[in-house]
Amino acid sequence: MGDKVFENPKDEEIIQRLIEFCGTAENDIVLDFFSGSATTAHSLFLANMSQGIHRKFILVQIPEKIEPEKSPAGKSRKVAENAVSLLESIGAAHNVCEIGKERIRRAGKKIKEENPQATDLDIGFRVFKLDDSNMKDVYYSAGDYSQSMLAGLESNIKEDRTDLDLFFGCLLDWGLPLSLPYTSEKIDGCTVHTYNDGDLIACFDENIPDSVIKSIAKRQPLRAVFRDSSFEGSPSKINVGEIFKLLAPDTRVKII
Repeated sequence: MGDKVFENPKDEEIIQRLIEFCGTAENDIVLDFFSGSATTAHSLFLANMSQGIHRKFILVQIPEKIEPEKSPAGKSRKVAENAVSLLESIGAAHNVCEIGKERIRRAGKKIKEENPQATDLDIGFRVFKLDDSNMKDVYYSAGDYSQSMLAGLESNIKEDRTDLDLFFGCLLDWGLPLSLPYTSEKIDGCTVHTYNDGDLIACFDENIPDSVIKSIAKRQPLRAVFRDSSFEGSPSKINVGEIFKLLAPDTRVKII
């Protein structure tokens, strides 16, 4: 990390030995509920490279703040100041999660540089944050509605949600693993998201043209997802259904 930014770091070589000795095999998942500075990910990269095995990891950590002014004077405060300095240099928030993410990036890069023969070593990772539903909580009885509420009910999706929020929410709804390949591309000005080469394809743009719908349908994905505001009205939604019936009759189409 370029400096001492961990107060009590675990030894990655010891964790590596534990991973290797406990009988883990190809595609096994190593879970760390208290990941801290992400030593487990660093160790798993080393173990995978050493044994030529592809294991995965899941790390869990609350975004605990790093506050040098609240640290004891001496080494502890100096370590906290170094950590904050590092996070500021990469434009990250001052918390333990960000330190862990940066360590995973640097550890993976260093291992690759020091072991050029390890061309198949997977050092990629994704970061997810626990959140509530993408959908608005609308629980009103008929007598509780008013004219002023109508504008807020045009969409059932919360205003602050991004395309990726919606996309990965759909993956969770369908029970798909979150670790499979993901790509996005532009088709006729619209952003199209593809998961695992067609397990799910989604587009959440406004007023999606038929050309994009047909392009998605021709790929015959297992699932296709759009949002309600992607279409001008009911006739457009009906047309989407007809396009998929013609070009991809086995595709499950969902509009959120």
